[in-house]
Order: sequence, then structure tokens, then C-alpha cells
Amino acid sequence: METLDGTVLAHEFFAGLDPEFGKLIAGCARNQHFEPGAYLVHQGDPAREFYVVRYGEVALEISSPGRKTVVLRTIHDGEIVGGSWLAAPYRWTADARAKTHVHAIGFDAESLRAKCEEDPRIGYELLKRFTTVVLNRLETAYLQLLDMYGRTEET
Repeated sequence: METLDGTVLAHEFFAGLDPEFGKLIAGCARNQHFEPGAYLVHQGDPAREFYVVRYGEVALEISSPGRKTVVLRTIHDGEIVGGSWLAAPYRWTADARAKTHVHAIGFDAESLRAKCEEDPRIGYELLKRFTTVVLNRLETAYLQLLDMYGRTEET
């Protein structure tokens, strides 16, 4: 059976990662496919995996009772789905739904967290990478809020 070592290390998100770490991370990976409309994760569920989207589009959505579902962002080829696995209580903060056929690499977050505990250097490398993803998403959310609720100043 072919391993995902090369695929994982070749991905931009893991660029420059020590090959030893890449091998450990790839050991937690598996190929996954989702049909259009299928949910990768549900808001509130335990965050047991995160995904690197190889092909396809994934909508990150939030919903609340009595309100329409809001698409926060659409994830494209090469992007990451999930950062909730990194911080307790390890629960998804949004839904992730396939908009198209999606081919992804899923990573067993529980196993990966254990590896990070065993070797904090791996954890630090992943934390640096995920922090960038989370901050970019937060900036996008701020811009969306400004667009929706921003007021122009009258002089």
C-alpha cells in the first residue's frame, strides 16, 4: 500500500517541515472523498480530524435556530479545513460541507495531538502553520463584518 509521505511533504502547508516530522504526520493521514452536499464535519461535534483539500470546494458554514445558514468562507484546492482539533474542548466551531466532489487528505487529530505531546517540536511546527490559517480566516471574517455592518463617515 502506498503511503502519503510524499504527498503530505509536497503540500505547501507542510513546506519546509523536517522530513522526520512529515513522516510522523503522514502516518496519521488517509485519502478521503466527499460527494457534493456531504458534510465533512458538523458544528459542535468532536474535532477528531482535519483536512487538506486536494481537489474541490468546501463551504464553511454556521447556523443557529431560526436563522439562515451563513457561508463564512469557501475552501479551495490546497487549503485546510479545521483548526478546532488544536485547542480544547476540541469541538468544531462550524460546519464544513462539500460544494463539489472533494478529494482530501484527512488527518487523525487525536493521534496527531498525542505525537505533539510526545515531541513538542512537532506541535510547535504545526501550531505556527495553523496560527497563520486561523489568523487569515479571522481577518476575512473582520472584512465581512465591515462589509455588512460598516458605516461610512459623513463629513
